[in-house]
Amino acid sequence: MISFFKDENKRTIFFLALSLLALIISFFDIVSLYLPTFVSENELDAMRLSGADGESVKGLIGNAAENAKGLIGNASENAMMSSGDSPENTIVLADGFLNNILISISGLKIDIAWIAILLCGLPIIKDAIVGLATRFDIKADVLVSIALVASVVIGETFAAGEIAFIMMLGAYLEERTVAKARDGIEKLVKLTPTTARIVRKNKNGEDEEDIIAATKVCIGDTLRVLAGETIAVDGIITSGQTSIDQSVMTGESMPVDKGPGDEVLSGTVNQFGTFCMQAKKVGDDSSLQRMIRLVESADAGKAKIVTLADRWATWIVVFALASALITGFVTGEIIRAVTILVVFCPCALVLATPTAIMAGIGNATRYGILVSKGDALERLAKVTRIAFDKTGTLTYGHPSVIKVRSCSNKISEKDLLRITASAELYSEHPLGKAIVSHYRQTQAVSPLSPEEFLLIPGRGVSATVDNMKLFAGNAALIREVCEGVTIDASQTTNEITSVVTSEAANATAKEITNVVTSEAANAMSSKVTSEFASELTSANESGCTIIYIASKNELLGFIILSDTLRTDAASTISAIHDTGTKTVLLTGDAAQTATNIARLAGIADVKSGCLPEDKLSTIQSFQKQGEPVCMVGDGINDAPALKIAQVGIAMGGIGSDIAIEAADIVLVGDDIKTLPHLLLLAKKVMRTINVNLSASMLLNFIAIILAITGILNPVLGALVHNAGSVAVILNSSMLLKWKQKVKRSDN
Repeated sequence: MISFFKDENKRTIFFLALSLLALIISFFDIVSLYLPTFVSENELDAMRLSGADGESVKGLIGNAAENAKGLIGNASENAMMSSGDSPENTIVLADGFLNNILISISGLKIDIAWIAILLCGLPIIKDAIVGLATRFDIKADVLVSIALVASVVIGETFAAGEIAFIMMLGAYLEERTVAKARDGIEKLVKLTPTTARIVRKNKNGEDEEDIIAATKVCIGDTLRVLAGETIAVDGIITSGQTSIDQSVMTGESMPVDKGPGDEVLSGTVNQFGTFCMQAKKVGDDSSLQRMIRLVESADAGKAKIVTLADRWATWIVVFALASALITGFVTGEIIRAVTILVVFCPCALVLATPTAIMAGIGNATRYGILVSKGDALERLAKVTRIAFDKTGTLTYGHPSVIKVRSCSNKISEKDLLRITASAELYSEHPLGKAIVSHYRQTQAVSPLSPEEFLLIPGRGVSATVDNMKLFAGNAALIREVCEGVTIDASQTTNEITSVVTSEAANATAKEITNVVTSEAANAMSSKVTSEFASELTSANESGCTIIYIASKNELLGFIILSDTLRTDAASTISAIHDTGTKTVLLTGDAAQTATNIARLAGIADVKSGCLPEDKLSTIQSFQKQGEPVCMVGDGINDAPALKIAQVGIAMGGIGSDIAIEAADIVLVGDDIKTLPHLLLLAKKVMRTINVNLSASMLLNFIAIILAITGILNPVLGALVHNAGSVAVILNSSMLLKWKQKVKRSDN
């Protein structure tokens, strides 16, 4: 029982149920008092003759009490079930309380609406006094407290109890809206694994499995994950095939197939099979913990429109007090003054904004979008242009094989890919890993280990595969180490990136070259020039990287790699344009590459060759021209632009920590196709807020007129006004599952 009352949520439900019971009984008591006014003398005589005068009313009260008693029993039982306490204990407590209530009613000692005043009203009065005393905070609870006390003074205890009850109910519904809004992201906290299976070598060199605390996993540790288990840390699969449920992190409804070389995230669930992985990000650096920190920073109170509503509430308090005093002085009826205070309470006005914003944030989380700053949706609704970074945003952010070409009749393209993947198997360079990954994906097997392997800094790799000495790398490598293979310098343009260390990749550019053998110059040169030269030139202009593969005395072929456009990029840009929002591409790539990507994505405005300061100045220029900009990026170089933009959106999966910290919104699964929904959601949230504010102010205005003219008394005024507060909360909660309807074509 003690644990039950320590739970604030359960305690609130219990107090609300008791207060509702008290108000129901008080209402029937009021009806019984006014019954002679509405019943004819003949009917009263008939009631007296039947001996039913007061007993009928008492029967009504008793039935109402029994019904309410059943209601409180059910509410208590539901609340107690989750706490593990006996529901009978709570019902006994309520039963004893009800008996005392009914005894008091039969003796006409008190108006049991006082129960609602004490349980629901005292906390409001306490908060108002504390706010005034510590911060001189004149907010809605001050006016509510004044109206509540004034109603009690003039004997309108039912109105006072009703005000207190509806205010507590409104606060509870607001809290439930916020709780629902956070349900999706709170799963991140609940799904944090506590243990992990670590695999180590024992003294005999055999694998040995041990279960340790997830917090003790270190980078580089090998972990084993069984079917149905939650992955403890971020890492890379080293062996095994499986399907991963990533819905909590990315919002994907279908499991994603994973194999060796694929990345897995903490908090996601292994559905099928067993696999081993190498830990890459542990503890607070893991994706799950990073997202939890972002969630904890969300605060609807930061929105400017919330501050505006609070400021209005302050003036409303002052105006309400003045109106009540003037009306009471002019009419001489204090009940009208009290009614004005009751209907003037700006409860709906104060609730209008935070409930809508938090419901909007909750909706966004269902699509894998985390809103880390409370006013982000408000600012996003005003955006007229979205600026995109290229690498990692419109593209996948990592190289992938787009073409494999054989230049020799001795080897097929399939075999060329096979031997190149074997040669690159031990390479740590992103391009080498991309070739190996492509082979695994297309052939469904891992490449064989090379018989020999050598890294050649700044050039590429050499390896022995199928008893054949191979070289894979840039044109400089082919010129230097391949006997009988020369470079036609007149055809040389940029030098391609070598498959070595990242330092070497940064130091070299891309080169397209015609590679021929001196022994078969005419034949080979003719073949390269006529059949492949245009393809290589096109690849270079598109910003692709080319890896050449050669034996000791012959060019075998080449592989073209590129950071490819996301499959849903073009449709996403089109949908963004449909919302009336413009787009621009800001990238550090050369003009040809940037223009090509923009053309494929459907973006007309392109700014290429941008350094971080160039992106920042471009965004500032747009915003000075009256175009609020939303920046979408992922890299460290995007952080200044993300910060200066009206709204910054970071890619949460591949984005850098600095970019994510600088952003207002994070796409957890790097799913840019959710951007159109986010834009429309922001506008919908603002429309909902405006409707809430307008409706609550209109209702207040009408109720004030009716109160001044004496049409409304405190009881009806409380009903009308607080019904508006509940309506505002319910209207906001509809945002939780809002989704823009897809326009279907008539064709």
